[in-house]
Amino acid sequence: MATTAQPKVQSIYQAVRAEVVGREREITSILATLSAGRDLLLEGPPGTSKSTILRAITRHYGIPLVLVEGNADLTPARLIGYHNPAAVIQHGYRPEDFVAGPLPEAMQRGAFLYIEEFNRVPEDTLNTLLTAMAERELTVPRVGTLEALATFRIVAAMNPFDNVGTARISNSIYDRLCRLAMGYQSEDEERRIVSLRSGSSVARLVGAAVAITRETRRHPEARLGASVRGAIDLVLVAHQLAELRGVSLNATGQGVNTVLLEAASLALSSKTSLQETSERTAEDVIREIVAQVWPAAV
Repeated sequence: MATTAQPKVQSIYQAVRAEVVGREREITSILATLSAGRDLLLEGPPGTSKSTILRAITRHYGIPLVLVEGNADLTPARLIGYHNPAAVIQHGYRPEDFVAGPLPEAMQRGAFLYIEEFNRVPEDTLNTLLTAMAERELTVPRVGTLEALATFRIVAAMNPFDNVGTARISNSIYDRLCRLAMGYQSEDEERRIVSLRSGSSVARLVGAAVAITRETRRHPEARLGASVRGAIDLVLVAHQLAELRGVSLNATGQGVNTVLLEAASLALSSKTSLQETSERTAEDVIREIVAQVWPAAV
């Protein structure tokens, strides 16, 4: 990709821009970094379009996206792969009996290896990435040295605001990554996203859902608020509740007010984490926020 002609990058940029609401700076930065042959770290809370942009880029480049969920159970063996135990017993160690993990799979397919929750991956597992990042090759015992195709990249993503269960990332890893910080989008862009993803034509519902969701991020008792996914879920659930109860979302009155409050609690309570010092529940905080945004609903 580093040698890809500029018109190719431009055409992919235009195609991705047509699919993603906003995020022009992020799309440009991600494309520039990966096209330059560099690996990338995306830092930002959940729901900030990281995977959406990557999926669009790889689809238009015609490059596979190999997804890895980072957690404490991601060992070096799970990342690299293993020899089939039954085949080893029968034949001994043979290269053809090696079951590739996501790292060698991505290298051999020229894929983007997308590691989510990067700061939850144990340090010894992260260290297995060093040679692949620096030399674009990986030596596997009893298999040999695997060389990556030219389009292979490592893209890591992590939430810098969540310190629970996270692991240390060494300077040697950071030194091999470019970094892009991603935050939430503007209120107008989030309304456009919610309208597009939910298919809702009820503008005041979409506006209220976005406003309520954004307030969960600013509430003084919130450790982490809901992303735009929360607003999408709120709108979708509200439409279903309204249909079940025979309520028009374009009307006024207690019926639509109750629907909004219940939809907000269902959609946002699992996505809103409160400070440890808070003595209230997420439902309490959401009820307070709804009262501010749509007073008649409470």
